[in-house]
Amino acid sequence: MLLFSVNDAMSNFTEEYIVKRLNRNQDLPCDESIYPSALLPDAPRPAAVLVPLVRIKTVPNDIPGWRWHVLYTRRTSSLAEHSGQVAFPGGRSDPDDPSPEATVLREAYEEIGLNPEDVRILGRLEHLLTITNYCITPVVGVMPWPYPISLETDEVSRVFTIPLEWLADTQNHEVRHRPLPPPFSGVPVIYFKAYEGELLWGVSASITVSLLETLLK
Repeated sequence: MLLFSVNDAMSNFTEEYIVKRLNRNQDLPCDESIYPSALLPDAPRPAAVLVPLVRIKTVPNDIPGWRWHVLYTRRTSSLAEHSGQVAFPGGRSDPDDPSPEATVLREAYEEIGLNPEDVRILGRLEHLLTITNYCITPVVGVMPWPYPISLETDEVSRVFTIPLEWLADTQNHEVRHRPLPPPFSGVPVIYFKAYEGELLWGVSASITVSLLETLLK
């Protein structure tokens, strides 16, 4: 079932509405995790990702107007970490980055050619600690669409979007348990159904669900 109707999405999801919902988030430290502390004994490394929202016109004979979509990338298969996976633009923070927003704007420009001046930052989601010991700060922003994407092909093989209403349909995702190295037990991992051949799971899926919960609850 849908967490919200299409009409609600079109009528209520203004940028002002999204900002208001994001501002409810508290900037808590990255210390709550599904992973055992013994598995990640060191301090996490800071990282940030951009969660890009775009407005896309609906097709003829569909509901008139536009719909919100979330933009994703697919990482190239030759990368050492998370190769071939669906991801958001972003990466580890450089020491010279003054904020997570600076990190995501720099990384999005490098990865997909998104000019920082073309992004309207709306706010942040809660931090997320990963199994690779990164503390990720998801930064939500709006970008124009269509947009002249320029891929850094050493890192990104494709850019695509998924409608927010499809992501919000609870029938389109589930929680599975994945094993950890012994003696640790498994952890829950979110998997979405394949969308046009793309499989959204893991960290990017968790960030997506965090976005949905922030906007809808």
